[in-house]
Amino acid sequence: MAHKKVNLASKLCGQCKRPFSWRKKWQRDWSNVKYCSEKCKRLAKARSKTGA
Repeated sequence: MAHKKVNLASKLCGQCKRPFSWRKKWQRDWSNVKYCSEKCKRLAKARSKTGA
């Protein structure tokens, strides 16, 4: 049975604070996913490195 997109889990991105939905590639690691994209992940890493 196919899933409808409205039934997917969602979270807020730790960097941009926008909501993002579950993706199949995150199936095994959903509890550890913090960012909506690689760009946000890189920005957050750079931000923590500068101490801002």
